[in-house]
Amino acid sequence: MNIPMTRSDMVERGREYLDVILITGDAFVDHPSFGTAMIARVLESHGWKVGVISQPDWRTNEDISVLGKPALFFGVTSGNVDSMVANYTSTGKKRRSDDYTPGGFGGKRPDRATIVYSNLIRQVFKETLIILGGIEASLRRFSHFDWWSNRIRKSILLDSKADLLVYGMGEKPILEIADKISKKREVPTDVEGTVFWSSSKPAGIELPSHEEVSQDKRKYFEMTKVMHEETDPVRGRQLFQLQDNRYVVQNKPPKVASEELDAYYSLPFTRRVHPVSLSRGRVKALETVRYSVTSHRGCYGQCNFCAIAFHQGRTVVSRSEDSIIQEISAFTRDVGFRGTVTDVGGPTANMYGYECSIKEKVGACAKKRCLFPEVCSSLKLDHSRYLNLLKRIRKIPGVKHVFVSSGIRYDLILKDKRSGRDFLRELLQKNVSGQLKIAPEHTAQKVLEYMGKPSKDVLLDFLKEVRLVSSGKCHIIGYFIAAHPGCTKEDMMELKRFVKREMHYNPEQVQLFTPTPGTISTAMYFTEMASENGDPVFIERSTGGRNRQKEILVRKEILDRKPDKNVEGTGNKRNKRDRH
Repeated sequence: MNIPMTRSDMVERGREYLDVILITGDAFVDHPSFGTAMIARVLESHGWKVGVISQPDWRTNEDISVLGKPALFFGVTSGNVDSMVANYTSTGKKRRSDDYTPGGFGGKRPDRATIVYSNLIRQVFKETLIILGGIEASLRRFSHFDWWSNRIRKSILLDSKADLLVYGMGEKPILEIADKISKKREVPTDVEGTVFWSSSKPAGIELPSHEEVSQDKRKYFEMTKVMHEETDPVRGRQLFQLQDNRYVVQNKPPKVASEELDAYYSLPFTRRVHPVSLSRGRVKALETVRYSVTSHRGCYGQCNFCAIAFHQGRTVVSRSEDSIIQEISAFTRDVGFRGTVTDVGGPTANMYGYECSIKEKVGACAKKRCLFPEVCSSLKLDHSRYLNLLKRIRKIPGVKHVFVSSGIRYDLILKDKRSGRDFLRELLQKNVSGQLKIAPEHTAQKVLEYMGKPSKDVLLDFLKEVRLVSSGKCHIIGYFIAAHPGCTKEDMMELKRFVKREMHYNPEQVQLFTPTPGTISTAMYFTEMASENGDPVFIERSTGGRNRQKEILVRKEILDRKPDKNVEGTGNKRNKRDRH
């Protein structure tokens, strides 16, 4: 049955009141890829009465009060995307469309939606508890650089006047929060994966204060590094930061087991837009993921520009093969299913099924990364489990095609000497439709180092491997970033020459770097430093300069030749000193 969104829905479900009401800046899509649906279903599966208010009009009090006052708390999220990213382009212009809104119209969620919704609730229900969650709140849990206003803002917990913040993936914390509030009717401060405020100084590691990081750029970088290093479910310690006369306190993240993920994804999602949201128009964001499956969470890539490791964690937790098979078998009976599973993956598809045993026991290394500058030897790479999973899925009655649309790390494929080549061959033959999409992001060595990405030599080796395995028949498309800290026009020209010479096409999928809260690259952008040591780094700040970097890569040129099938002659004159 559908989660209630109206009073009549509540009557139909026999509910006079709701325990929890979730507010979201998205259309309400009852699919496991949408955070609001996942939290709603998890709470409901444990007996709580849950309702959802989708994209309330923030100019009045009418929508926010449509379901009444919850017995326990309001849960507030901007939706699956940050509201500022949803509302503005990478050049700061207002977007006209929004894939997460019925009909695709822009402007249906306010800027800084989490704060606006929370303040709206406070106007109507002064005594109720408010719990923040989702990507927008998670990345703003401490002081953060806000690119859109070009200043350091305080924790969103304080700006929103909320009672508690859940960061990362919130299923496990939200269940504990609901249970404790129901028993004591007060905000719990001991739940892993949460942030609260305190008037007294707590124990743990003290971050530089809000005042310090606002005035001292080295302090800002120091804070960012510590946050990344300590956000670990095994060895992470409590963090706290003074903001005015209060302390913002972060508990370490929870450790989630594979069996728990299996349970979350086994819940009765309809995989459809809720009828109330659908009555306002179709929701484009569902179309590409309706028949996709999440196989795992977390990413040990730790790319400096990416928030996934900071949000989901650096430990990869994989679902069981049986759980994934059961989910797909269930939606093959859907009347809209045409035989294609559009994706089986996660933040990085080929991280499924293996992890570092040391990390699982003692936590992620504080001063060492799993994949940069090269793949750690403690990470026992093995693509065989993922390979077998894809084979099993293809045998499910009704399944005709299984695609991998999530990104892949080509350095992991090359490093896996046991099953990497078999996986690549199977991927190219069975799981992509003529084009393999990868994300090198750049090829200039110093830019790659600022990004925390593999060297150009690794990419060249992978291109060579693809041509060997596919006999030159597979076309590779790359995702690239322009105007990242440290990147110049000359670097973009170097990238352009590389793509033309080695990949043989004109790039179109180029992203302008946007300094979103919480990332190392954003710390670089704000501080103009490459690290907390103060090493200077070039930053392209002007809109014109940023656009010119992108234009260098995307402008059309006549390619002078077709891909060279003689793989032995491809890229073998590169400078070996560039290797990490």
